[in-house]
Amino acid sequence: MRDWLKTLPKAELHLHIEGTLEPELMFELAGRNGITLPYDSIEAVRRAYDFSDLQSFLDLYYQGMAVLRTADDFRDLAMAYFRRAHAEGVVHVELMFDPQAHLARGVALAVPFEGLQRAMRQAERELGLSTALILSFLRDRPAEEAMAVLDQAGDYLAVVDAVGLDSAERGNPPEKFAAVFARARDLGLPRVAHAGEEGPADYVRQALDVLDVCRIDHGVRSLEDPALVERLRESRVPLTVCPLSNLRLKVVDTLEAHPLPAMLDAGLNLTLNSDDPAYFGGGMLENFLACRQAFGWDRETFRRLARNAVEAAFMTPARREMLLARIDAA
Repeated sequence: MRDWLKTLPKAELHLHIEGTLEPELMFELAGRNGITLPYDSIEAVRRAYDFSDLQSFLDLYYQGMAVLRTADDFRDLAMAYFRRAHAEGVVHVELMFDPQAHLARGVALAVPFEGLQRAMRQAERELGLSTALILSFLRDRPAEEAMAVLDQAGDYLAVVDAVGLDSAERGNPPEKFAAVFARARDLGLPRVAHAGEEGPADYVRQALDVLDVCRIDHGVRSLEDPALVERLRESRVPLTVCPLSNLRLKVVDTLEAHPLPAMLDAGLNLTLNSDDPAYFGGGMLENFLACRQAFGWDRETFRRLARNAVEAAFMTPARREMLLARIDAA
């Protein structure tokens, strides 16, 4: 089953590229840029990955990205992940990035755009990977700041496939960003948003009604609202669920207790993703294998989940048709 899951063509829709920063590359980039890390070894960094909740992870996450300074850094970060993902049977990657976190460190908006775009072109050329770029706003920052970033990104929007909303969910409801997402809609940009991870099911409803999103990132607390579940089932809005992330951030106590099986039974349109694989115990293959071990899912279940992801992805119709055929033939 491991070999089959590895060869099954997989599309990843929920990935924070800054969350792919492995400790080895963190130390390499720190040395390259003359940055002193608050850790004396790679092992010390890994020991810090014992998170109590989302905020404890974010504290380390933002600390780690301080080593990203140049376009080459962002290119190297993305290419390192693309190569790992390709080796695990991933054929399409949609990478979110957080411009505000870099602007706050004095890194100009052009820097991540240039570096990530270079990596995306290289991944397509060398690995046959298709990719998409999602510009994400930090929900624990002011909405006015997000609007300013969207305006500032005007020259780069031609290479942006969607905008998103991420970071600390508690106390930062989707409706806070209503004007920002309305502006994105007017610009013709698709919209996705984190909702229903640590926040309540009502945040999922707000993301749908107020932000007019086409996908929900996480959404695991949707089951708390039967009417919402019925709406999601009928509309087939994709939910980009991240099992190992939910486990490491204590959204669930054990993977066996995860609501994924109940969400499947409810007919929801689910996909499996890694979120921040450097911090949460593995990439796409490890998430698929963990679900196999926890839930005993068969090949047809995984095939359906893989199809869901490709059908929900930002890609050309021709690419979609080709990948769906490969999944069916797996």
